[in-house]
Amino acid sequence: MCLIAFAWQADAEFPLIVGANRDEWHDRPAVPAGWWQDHPNILAGRDLKAGGTWLGVTRSGRFAALTNFRDPSDRKTDAPSRGALVLDFLSGELSPYRYLRELRKTADHYQGFNLLLGDLESLFYFSSRIGEILGVPPGVHALSNHTLNEPWPKVESAKSALEAALRAKVPWEARQMAIYNLLSSEDRPVDSALPDTGVGLEWERVLSPPLIVTDAYGTRCSIVLTVDATHHLQFTEYTRDRTGGVTNTAAFSVPLR
Repeated sequence: MCLIAFAWQADAEFPLIVGANRDEWHDRPAVPAGWWQDHPNILAGRDLKAGGTWLGVTRSGRFAALTNFRDPSDRKTDAPSRGALVLDFLSGELSPYRYLRELRKTADHYQGFNLLLGDLESLFYFSSRIGEILGVPPGVHALSNHTLNEPWPKVESAKSALEAALRAKVPWEARQMAIYNLLSSEDRPVDSALPDTGVGLEWERVLSPPLIVTDAYGTRCSIVLTVDATHHLQFTEYTRDRTGGVTNTAAFSVPLR
């Protein structure tokens, strides 16, 4: 993913609310979210090039999501796929904290990344750039291609939009649409507000809105996910084309155990 806005234990009805955009090259093959045949407990999309995923959940309530840390000056050759980190946690049995404690030993083998890992009781954040395992405090947060809650314009706008959706106390359908709308925004900030991550001004402009639209690279899918107080999961994925338009919607509603 390249933008994850989420509320953790900030709403009594929905302890976990997530809105996320996956940005990737359009020619990198992937399949939409579904239950995996080789891992029947995992619900996620799948990267067909390396076999991993960017965001997923399990029937037992394990949750994981990944973003890349954008720094073109620090590139590793032959680094393992970061998508395997999500898959390894979802398919394993280690607690989120224990998994991250083991991962910390080898995190520098990968290209820079951020990882959110949780279950029905806890949520943790780990950045390969920081190297610390941090418990996520209750509240509204957002993560892009820097550290958690880094005040990039799209991070701040996503947090504000999600906070507004929570305050509105609207039914699930209206809340889902509000999150979908924040993920669909193509609003670009003024140049003076853009970060300088080493990719040049034109690419900073392209990458600045929540929804990225170019012919070669862009937002491939948007995901809205909630877990309610009874541990019932709602998961909706919107597949997007090169214009940002939605070409497929897949919805899942399952009790977690």
